[in-house]
Amino acid sequence: MQQYVIYTRVSTEDQGRSGLGLEAQERDIAIFLDKFSDIPFEVLGEFRDVQSGADSERPELTKALELVRRTGAELLIAKLDRLSRKMSFIATLMDDKKVKLRVAQMPQADKFQLHIYAALAEQERTFISERTKAALAAAKVRHQDARAKDPGYAKRIGGLRDKTMKRNEAIQVKADTEAAKVMKIIGPLRAAGQTLSAIAETLDSMSIPTSRGGKWTPTQVSRVLERGTAVV
Repeated sequence: MQQYVIYTRVSTEDQGRSGLGLEAQERDIAIFLDKFSDIPFEVLGEFRDVQSGADSERPELTKALELVRRTGAELLIAKLDRLSRKMSFIATLMDDKKVKLRVAQMPQADKFQLHIYAALAEQERTFISERTKAALAAAKVRHQDARAKDPGYAKRIGGLRDKTMKRNEAIQVKADTEAAKVMKIIGPLRAAGQTLSAIAETLDSMSIPTSRGGKWTPTQVSRVLERGTAVV
């Protein structure tokens, strides 16, 4: 019988409480077990960390790996970045002969392919970081040039910024008010164990529109939960 140890990770304490990001991982793992796993299979344990992917010291992952090494089960994760964002950490783990790794979103990938994917993902993150820094530096230069050429530039920009802040504050108040109203429905449903998708379907069936008058999605429900919790 094929055995698995499931590991999931969310990045912050708020995500851990609201389920943001967690449902997607659980969905992908369920799809893998249903469509791609050898049958019969057994899940020996499930472990979850609420911690940044940049931090390699994660207590629940340590427990999951101990169980994997002790039983010979496969460590099953939804995405490779749920394990870590560091190529060195992933490479070291995959070199461990007592650890078998399976990624739900890449059900047929072998260790070599996972190495390549992790390396490419790390390069992409590095490039995005450098591109962001370059864009910020260019914007700073443009503002400095504008200030030097036009003495009234800073005053006009400041006025626009004040108007933008007031408009954003009004939008925030409106969003908080609407979230507080719909939380009277969403809150009890979530407390009863309903998934974000099920709550979205319930709101649509009750003809309750979103703040923009559209249909509900799991992401919108999770945002209301976050906003409603913050307001309370």
